[in-house]
Amino acid sequence: MKCMAISISPCRHCSLREVGDVRTRFRFDLQLFADGDKTEEPTAKKRQDARKKGQVARSTELSTAFVLLIGFFVLKVMAEYIYTQLADYTTYVFSHLDQSIDTANVMNIFTGILVILVKTALPVMLAIMVIGLAINFFQVGLMFNTEKLEPKLDNLNPISGMGRIFSKRSLVELVKSLFKIAIIGGFLYMFLKDQILIMPQYIYLDLFTALAQMEGIVFKMAFQICGVIMIMAVLDYAYQRWQTTQDLKMTKQEVKDEFKQMEGDPQIKGKIKQKQRQMAMARMMQEVPKADVIITNPTHFAVALSYHKGMMAPKVLAKGQDLVAQKIKAIGRENDVPLVENRPLARALFAATQVGDYVPRELYQAVAEVLAYVYRLRRKKQRARA
Repeated sequence: MKCMAISISPCRHCSLREVGDVRTRFRFDLQLFADGDKTEEPTAKKRQDARKKGQVARSTELSTAFVLLIGFFVLKVMAEYIYTQLADYTTYVFSHLDQSIDTANVMNIFTGILVILVKTALPVMLAIMVIGLAINFFQVGLMFNTEKLEPKLDNLNPISGMGRIFSKRSLVELVKSLFKIAIIGGFLYMFLKDQILIMPQYIYLDLFTALAQMEGIVFKMAFQICGVIMIMAVLDYAYQRWQTTQDLKMTKQEVKDEFKQMEGDPQIKGKIKQKQRQMAMARMMQEVPKADVIITNPTHFAVALSYHKGMMAPKVLAKGQDLVAQKIKAIGRENDVPLVENRPLARALFAATQVGDYVPRELYQAVAEVLAYVYRLRRKKQRARA
């Protein structure tokens, strides 16, 4: 009975050719498996396509850190101004409580509250908005994408939802959140364990002094926490960039397919080039009847030249080798274009010029002699006809 040649070593019932086929298939399968690994860095096109879909490296921690930092900084700078505005308006309201409560007075109080909010809260909100936009622009640049807003049925699939919840990315985000809570909680405990014992003494101070002391504690704690969050945000931003690159990595086959897509299928490009050559050949053949002379090899080369008064030098209208040369000569005969056999000159012109070029200076004399000969023949024919 014939055995199954699945091992590398040949058995006595199998031919060497069969074993060789098995080895070839075995190596081919391993190569396919290797190509399936995403080991290649993402190309510029891959990154651009991912950007259009909104898949970019962006850290929300970085935005949060800068928003908190700028928010507390603006509050610290405007603390005295905010306190003054609130104190003055509170004094005004309580000093007019003896007035009758009617619609006009209530509207005045409400309007005053809105004015105070605009004066105190608006600068802080504007600063937070500007820094938030600036940090997002720094991370992803100018990008507007609506793909994330489009409804997708996959989002309603509970199986897909559970997969996203228990995915590797979700686990990493959970660990990051727990780590952030632990670090910030530790800093808060280290900072407040000494301050908490001093705070009861503030009840013996006047209001302004107590508020000033509390302000110093709050802002000192806030800036320390912002510093910790900033360090974690920078690390998170670096991680997001690395993770995005890992997600966009490509297999070798994907890189090849993308290259083919960008450069075009080689077969299609070959057909396009062939069509372009055919069109160029047709245009060249259309110029042959306009030639004054065709210089031949006589069998292998043919170069059609034209010259008229005012040209800087004779111009090459067409040239060809072998079959193309024969076709140029046939068209020349059909249109009574003189054919002059000059083997060295034909070879030199074919090697030194392209279609549309002028004759090189070193060949002026040889070409001039041929043209002079052609013009003499033309005058003789004209006299014979006359």
